[in-house]
Amino acid sequence: MDQKIDMTGRRAAEKTTQKSGQPLYLRVAAALKEEILSGIHPVGAQLPTEHDLCARFAVSRFTVREALRQLRDDGLVMSRQGAGTVVVPASAPDLYVLHAMSINDLLNFTTNTRFEIEQMKMLAVDEPLAARIGVPGGDEWLTICGFRHAEGGEAPVCWTEYYINREFAAVGRLLPRHSGPIFPLIEDLFALNIAEVQQEVTAVLISREQALRYHVGEGTAALEVRRIYKAADGKIVQVTLNVHPTSRFRLSMTMRRVKG
Repeated sequence: MDQKIDMTGRRAAEKTTQKSGQPLYLRVAAALKEEILSGIHPVGAQLPTEHDLCARFAVSRFTVREALRQLRDDGLVMSRQGAGTVVVPASAPDLYVLHAMSINDLLNFTTNTRFEIEQMKMLAVDEPLAARIGVPGGDEWLTICGFRHAEGGEAPVCWTEYYINREFAAVGRLLPRHSGPIFPLIEDLFALNIAEVQQEVTAVLISREQALRYHVGEGTAALEVRRIYKAADGKIVQVTLNVHPTSRFRLSMTMRRVKG
């Protein structure tokens, strides 16, 4: 198998080197892409290490890293520090993928998207809503609702509801000119750190109103992702609900064994 991969890679590299003016990293990416699409590296398989790829293609580590970045941009692989580069299922154009290992990954979740605010107001949380979002009933929270769109996508990728603790509601002033995640704004504005995010994924059905905007049928299966953001003292700062049609969303998590 190793010999087969090496020969195939060399043939692919030889073909790409014939393309005048093509950057070297694209030649390496093309060779690896051909192997992935031909099944030599199946979904779930780990690509050779950067060191091995450098030796195989006789290129620098920078070139290899740029080639792997190209493969990630094409939706063919996923790279994680300490876990290598793994082949993933090809993504549909409208598929929204969250690769989550830490709170920092949530900062990238809204990259290349825009959030269209449809409603922003203070809302007294009744008991049904309290149970849905996981906060005590009776308190007032700043509520922001709207659809999030991916750049170049026709239909929304998700319906989003933000619930901001009243203590931090002043962040609402900044939101009409803001498109990324809200919790970093709260951290900066109030000099606090989000220490913990609890995430829960529930299967739900698309409502009639949402179906019209998603361009899907009423009752289509969806995933509701609830995230509860907590400060170091345990105070709930923000709750976010995202409703994704299942055909347009994939959640990827990496878990490691903890010693002790």
